Amino acid sequence: MAKGAISRDDILKTLEEYDDLGRDAFLDLYDHREASTYLLVHNGKEYDSKAIAGVAHKHQHGVPLTHKQLSGGLGHAVDWLKREGFTVVASRNPKWTRDELILACDVVVRNGWEGLSAEDPRIADLSDLLQLLAAYPEEERAATYRNRNGAARKTFDIATHHPDYTKKRTNGGRLDREVLQDFRDRPAEMAQAAHLLREGLKHGTLEPVLPEDDDDDAEDEASAPEGRVLYRRHRTRERNKGLRKKKIAAVLRAGGTLACEACGFDFEAVYGERGEGYIECHHVVPLHEAGEGTTKLSELALICSNCHRMIHRSAPWPTPAELRALVQRRVSEGERRTVPIPRTANVRSTR
Repeated sequence: MAKGAISRDDILKTLEEYDDLGRDAFLDLYDHREASTYLLVHNGKEYDSKAIAGVAHKHQHGVPLTHKQLSGGLGHAVDWLKREGFTVVASRNPKWTRDELILACDVVVRNGWEGLSAEDPRIADLSDLLQLLAAYPEEERAATYRNRNGAARKTFDIATHHPDYTKKRTNGGRLDREVLQDFRDRPAEMAQAAHLLREGLKHGTLEPVLPEDDDDDAEDEASAPEGRVLYRRHRTRERNKGLRKKKIAAVLRAGGTLACEACGFDFEAVYGERGEGYIECHHVVPLHEAGEGTTKLSELALICSNCHRMIHRSAPWPTPAELRALVQRRVSEGERRTVPIPRTANVRSTR
């Protein structure tokens, strides 16, 4: 069924019908469900946004849209309603990001691995920082987004999952436990990451980075030791074209080649003219270790695309030298054994 646009008047008529019938009867009549993510707010009342948009469709186009015929999120029902001047808010708060958990876990660590109450001034500071971080766009945040109660509850989610905790645990998630373990395995590194996040947010030197499903770096950011925001700053330094050109020029002046410092791959040797002058640049010292400051050419390494991805794939990040040692060890092992070649289902044996 084709979906046509709806007007403000269509929506107002639907809100009136919703009020007359009552929520349950309205949803049953038009085959809709309770809103799971977004609510329409009008005259101090909350309405199921997807149901309102779907039923409003009948006033101009003859038939309402059911829950199966309409997307209730951003890009469809929500956009329709907001375009006509209505307020749409999130019905629940989104999951905590790694950056947010780094800030929360650092507070727990500095409190002796114990959770904090909502009245604690350190929780007030944490809540303020989370608001500055703004890990999600405003339309995806509920009214209680990262408030003091929520921030305090998260500190207990983290603290009660510490291996030494013996009482009943709260409902912490997988990422809570991962960040907790990172603080146990690499305490100095994670404390420095939290420090940089706090200082950057307080002084306005770090800009929030919203989640982007189609971002090429999304997989790397999900496991970056320093979190999404600092990782983006780190990658921005790596992508600085001026620094990359200076590094390449310095290597060539010294008589070197543009071969990967980790595996030795040379783009020009393999691809000829198309690969001439190409190599990626990696900042050897992560931002959470180096802090802010001027980047020196000695801190940059020239590596191929594959090695670059392998370095950033998970924490802790290996240096190019450490990755080179891994590659050489694997090559050496391969020379001593025969590696079986997997057979695919669509290849027939010639025997």
